[in-house]
This record gives sequence, structure tokens and C-alpha cells, in this order.
Amino acid sequence: MLEHRIRGGAAPTRAPAPSADTAAGRDATAPLRWREKLAYGVADMGFNFYWTNVATFLLIFYTDTFGISAAAAAAMMSTVKIVNAFTDPMIGAAADRTATRFGKFRPWLVWMSIPLAGAAVLTYTTPDLEGDAKLAWAYGTYLLMMVCYTCVNIPYNALSGVMSADPQERSTINGLRFIFAFAGSTLVTAATPSLVRLLGGGNDARGWQLAMLAWGLAATVLFLLTFGGTRERVAPPPGQRSNVLRDVRDLAVNRPWIVLFVLSLVIMVTITLRTASAAYYFKYVVGRPELMAAFVPTYMIAAAIGAACTPLLTRFADKKTLMIALMSLTALLSAAFYVIPADQVQLMFALQALLGLVLGPKSPLAFAMLADTADYNEWRTGRRATAMTFAAATFAQKLGTAMAVATIGSVFTALGYVPNAVQSGGSQAGIVWLMSLIPAGFALIAVLVMCLYNLDAPGIARMQAELAARKDPSA
Repeated sequence: MLEHRIRGGAAPTRAPAPSADTAAGRDATAPLRWREKLAYGVADMGFNFYWTNVATFLLIFYTDTFGISAAAAAAMMSTVKIVNAFTDPMIGAAADRTATRFGKFRPWLVWMSIPLAGAAVLTYTTPDLEGDAKLAWAYGTYLLMMVCYTCVNIPYNALSGVMSADPQERSTINGLRFIFAFAGSTLVTAATPSLVRLLGGGNDARGWQLAMLAWGLAATVLFLLTFGGTRERVAPPPGQRSNVLRDVRDLAVNRPWIVLFVLSLVIMVTITLRTASAAYYFKYVVGRPELMAAFVPTYMIAAAIGAACTPLLTRFADKKTLMIALMSLTALLSAAFYVIPADQVQLMFALQALLGLVLGPKSPLAFAMLADTADYNEWRTGRRATAMTFAAATFAQKLGTAMAVATIGSVFTALGYVPNAVQSGGSQAGIVWLMSLIPAGFALIAVLVMCLYNLDAPGIARMQAELAARKDPSA
């Protein structure tokens, strides 16, 4: 029985046999064309034109160009992340209830792409304000950008769960999207400092504003390509009634989803700590800030290679086993960074590349597993809320980012960080810890969390077969 294969899950609530569209149901399990897979993937490059700029450069923009303290910037970014995290389920619920001839999720890529670009430009604008007024501008514009980002990103994530019902196709889709994501991150980290100098002409404030305008326009084009090149095939059971509170209650008793929720939070802390600390590390510990233009791209290129291997890896190993192995290696490699002397640049880059290879498959695996938990919810309850499933996990990621930024701000404040000055020994040591032992500890927590995941490959196969039989009893 499936109940025995999927340990810890309640017996399914049998929904009334639906009068499903048989052709659509079979279409959901058919192989996807590579053209559509590529069309889906390119949008994640666009998302990283925003996300990587925020994760890598926004904190140092606020402290060194915008002109607010590290403590104020960290507190602001953490607060906005927490507030914005609560908008994720709202957007997910709205997307699940969207009904257009283009589907539930694809239209959001069109509706919100231009507002997102405009909000990003405002976020990277330095107004002629002082004190509290300047800080209020930072709060308002950053929150606006993150809400607009959510309005595009949550439906996009959910789209991967309705393009196909085949678990392997989902692994392929998500593996491909993260190749584009890492390519976008590589491009941003390599090109943004040069764009700021080129477009600013010596005025960093203007350079950041125009650089963000360029990234926003490029992202908009990619979102439109995804809208035009993809289809939605997996639909909720016919006759399903919309009830947001019921969706939330379903998730609250969905054990595999709860595990992924916590996992997303912990992994995001791990990654953000290293990413946001890297600019400070090379500026104040290594003394060579120009290396940032190559350091993060080294990770991204290696991560893209790792992501590309995800569909192959899932053919030979269970997703749970893979995730445990990956996060164990992440802990080991992050901790090793602690013992690297400040003049051993080649060793830093080698470890960074290894971390990229190891963490590359992490995101495709996590998103493919989220789609599995949406199926599990439908199998168990007879109800489907794909966008809500993805949105609540993104909620966890944003909380994780907020925790990481708050940790950095607390460490910097406690150890006496002073912008654009020679750092004390304590401040330098704190930056090294943020790049090594602290993220290693969080990676070990991720390993422990993943041990509680209870969906295995045979159970997922049986679950998919039963869902297909419900929709097409004659199959």
C-alpha cells in the first residue's frame, strides 16, 4: 500500500471521481520539448539579475554608497525580508485562484515584470535626504521591490509543478532553470562592478541606479520569453473549492513539506552568510576587493555544472540521500575555509569551486521535491494548491535570508566594523567566521532536518499512478 511506502503520511481522503479532461491528463505525463524547457529556464536568469544583486551587493551599497550604518542597513533588510515573507502565502493564494485563458501562473510574468524593474531602480537610487528620511526611503523602496519580486517569482516557481506531472521531467526542468540561474548570477557578479563604474562615470550613486535599470530591462525580456514559450498542464481536481485557510491547514499536516520548509530556511542562511560576507572578506581581510569579480562567478559556474548533473544524479540516487550527502559536503568544505591564510587566493578559489559543484544540485532537488509535496497533498486530501506550496517555502527562504543578514549585522556591530577603514583584528576574525564555521554549522543542521523527509522514489511512483487513475479511470 502507498501508505506504507510514504511513511508518516495519513491515509488519503478519497475525493469524488472527477470528470477529468482525459487528454489533458495524459498530456501532463508526456515528455516536454527542449524548446519549452529552455523557455522555462531563461526566466531564472532574469530573477538572478535581481536576487544576486541584492544578495551580493545591496548591503555594501547601503553602507558604502547610500550612506547608512551596517547596523541600520542590516536591521532594515532583515525587517523587510520578514515583512515580505508574509506576503508570499498571500501571493501564492492569489495565483492559485487566478483564472485566465493563459493559465494561473504565466500571466503574472507579464503583469508584474515592469513594476518590478521600476521598484528595483528606486531601491538603488540614492536620494538627497538625511537621517530618518533617508532610512525611510530605504525601507519603502526595498519592500516595494521585494513584494513585486514575489508577485513574479512565486507564480514562476509554481509553474514548474504544473508543466508536467512526471517527477523526472520536473528534475530536468529545475536542473535546467538553475543552469540559467547560475549563469545569471555569474554575469551579475562579474559585470555589475564594471557597469557601476562605466555608467556612473565616477559617481557611484548614479552608477548603481543605471546598472539596476539595465538589469531590470533585461530581466523583463526574459520573463516575456517564458510566458510565450511554456504551457500549464496539471490542474487542480475539478470542483475543488477555494479556501485559503484549508490550504494552510493542509500544509500544516504535510510532513514532507514541513521538512522542506525548515530545510529551505536553514540552507538559505548557509548560502547568504557566505555570499553577503564575501565582498567584506576580499575588501578587508584579503585586501583585494577586485577579486570579487571572479570569486562569486567561480562558484556560479561550478554550481551551474552541478545543477546540470541533477537529472543524471536522480537516476541513480534518491533525492533525500542526495540532499543529505550534498549538505554534509557543504559543511566540510565551508569549515575548511576557516584555515586558509589570507594570501592563499588560489586555494580560496579552489574551495569556492568545490562548494559550487556540491551546492549546484541543491536548488533543483529542492524545487522538484516541492512539486512532489504538492502531489502528496492532492493524493492525501483530494485538494491541490501548487502556488501556496511553493510560496510558503519561499517564505522560509526569505526568513533565512533575514536571519543571515541579521547575524552579519550583529557580528559587525559587536566587533566594531567601520565602513571604508582598516578593520580591527576582532572585526576581521568575525568576517572569516561568517565565511566558514558559522555557515558550516547551519549546513550540518540541514543534514539533520533532511533525515526526517519521508517521500521516497517508489512511494512517489505509486502516488503518481494513483493520481493519474483518479483523473482517468480508463487508463
